[in-house]
Amino acid sequence: MAIVWLIIIALVLYVITIYNRMITLKHRVENAWAQIDTQLKRRYDLIPNLVETVKGYAAHEKEIFEKVTELRYKAMSAGNISDASQANNELTQALRSLFAIAEAYPDLKANENFLSLQEELSNTENKIAFARQFYNDTVLEYNRALEMFPTNILARWMNLTPRVYYQIPPEETGPVKVQF
Repeated sequence: MAIVWLIIIALVLYVITIYNRMITLKHRVENAWAQIDTQLKRRYDLIPNLVETVKGYAAHEKEIFEKVTELRYKAMSAGNISDASQANNELTQALRSLFAIAEAYPDLKANENFLSLQEELSNTENKIAFARQFYNDTVLEYNRALEMFPTNILARWMNLTPRVYYQIPPEETGPVKVQF
């Protein structure tokens, strides 16, 4: 009889361990997304200052300023990870266009405020890239646990569902084009 009780206690402890692991993984994914969100907020805060600085030198480039502003708003109001991923990828492309315009204005490239903002945005982009990688690694671990036996049984019972990876658009994953 004591062996039966030991087996029951061992099973209960095992289920508790699995349950706690799944909860920990779930919270890690949420935390990883919050880290991306924090860096994106920092990026969103830098963009208006950058746009205003460039506007002073390139006032006739109105279209790109409007596009950056519109995409910033779209990215900030994205409702889920897929929408946020797509909106932020579009914003990244628009920012690249903005920096390309800045290349045509030597006075702007020498402006201390612009250089500071450009450096700050570059650092933020690096932090965003790291946060995306960390998020995707965390999602991988979480999703794997949802599919592996015996955690998949408990995960179904807990109504846990797989999470979506932060996607990079296909044009950014291909080979780099070098032109001379």
